[in-house]
Amino acid sequence: MKKNYIKIGVLLFMLFSVQVGTTQDSIQLINLETVLKLGGANNLTIQKYKQKQTLAYANLSKAREWWLPDFYAGTTINQLWGAAMNGNGLFFQDVNSQNFWTGLGVSGSWNFAEGMFSTKAKKLKARAHQYLTAAEKNKVLLQSIEAYYDYLCAQLYYMAYEQLLIQNDTIIQQIKLQVTAGLRYESELLIAKSNRNHLKVERLNASMEQKEKAAALIHILNIPPDTKLFSSDSLLVPIELDKEIENQQIDDSVFINRPEFTAANLILQSLEMENKISTTALWLPELKFGIYGSMFGDVFTPLYPTSGLNFSLIWKLPMGNITYNGDQKIYNAKIDLHKTEVDELRAIVNEEYIRSQGIMETARVQMKIALEGKNLAEKALKQCLQRQELGTVLPFEILQVQEVYIKARLDYLNSVSKYNKAQYQLYVALGNDL
Repeated sequence: MKKNYIKIGVLLFMLFSVQVGTTQDSIQLINLETVLKLGGANNLTIQKYKQKQTLAYANLSKAREWWLPDFYAGTTINQLWGAAMNGNGLFFQDVNSQNFWTGLGVSGSWNFAEGMFSTKAKKLKARAHQYLTAAEKNKVLLQSIEAYYDYLCAQLYYMAYEQLLIQNDTIIQQIKLQVTAGLRYESELLIAKSNRNHLKVERLNASMEQKEKAAALIHILNIPPDTKLFSSDSLLVPIELDKEIENQQIDDSVFINRPEFTAANLILQSLEMENKISTTALWLPELKFGIYGSMFGDVFTPLYPTSGLNFSLIWKLPMGNITYNGDQKIYNAKIDLHKTEVDELRAIVNEEYIRSQGIMETARVQMKIALEGKNLAEKALKQCLQRQELGTVLPFEILQVQEVYIKARLDYLNSVSKYNKAQYQLYVALGNDL
């Protein structure tokens, strides 16, 4: 039976290769390792989160500019015609005033409340985006694994119908010879041919499902839409990702290891830091400083040296904020909302753990039953084919056995797929990175 799988796999690969040669489409041989590499490198969701992370660090760089002063240098010319007002309030007519200024200086304004605490808050947010990116990467890779197993099931299901059609062609040829020799009725040949058409229809259904699963996988991996996928895995077998995970209980260490919770904790710290702008930092002063040196006078002579120095240290008392405490109330509401979202995230993780562990336990039992049923169906089909060679089996019997065999085969593929996917789901739910 394994040799048949290999032959069918080679046949399908050759068919794909011919199609690629005629349509100029590209073929992508895949397995689970390839899917994980492509998913981590090409997926648009992961790229978007990486770009958000870059933006967060750009905002941090902008916030760090607060303590640096501005330098300036240049020239100005001022010309005034018409009436001008003297210092004591008198107007002078037909005034032609012109002056020239050139110089350089430095000035700065330091809001310690905004500068210090806002910068720390943005730094915490930037770190949080790192963990959010890691969490989203785990999510996308898990989706890629699930999509790959769905596609592999569809491909192996299609190959099973290919195998049955090859067998059916042999059966039809045998029945033709037996009908010609007068050992069988023509109606039995017609039934065999009708069964072949039925298998063709089912193979087309399997092909449609395979294309549907391929489209979903291509979307997740973000590869060209004209790519023809073909899995190099000829069998779907149960895996043992980590023998300890099924017995591991969910506790605080799980939540600590989940990047979502680390990100949530950093965002909470960021909100608390921003809240200090309206509380602790409220009593910090604002410092302004400016100094310049220049030449000031007529255009362009005579010129007179001038210089200036400005310094101020000012404490502001925002009575509106003190009276109504609006900023602090807003931040407190944001913090309470965020804490609720963290509790909601904790409930989601608990659900992921319970669901994946339950699926694993059930799928393991299901696999055992399905494997036994598949083996029995394969044995029965083999015996029917042997009886067919002897002419002691009726076509409808083969039809029934083939139907049982294909259902048993599908039951086993689905149970193994569920078991493998549940292992990865539980692995991530317990705080591990893919």
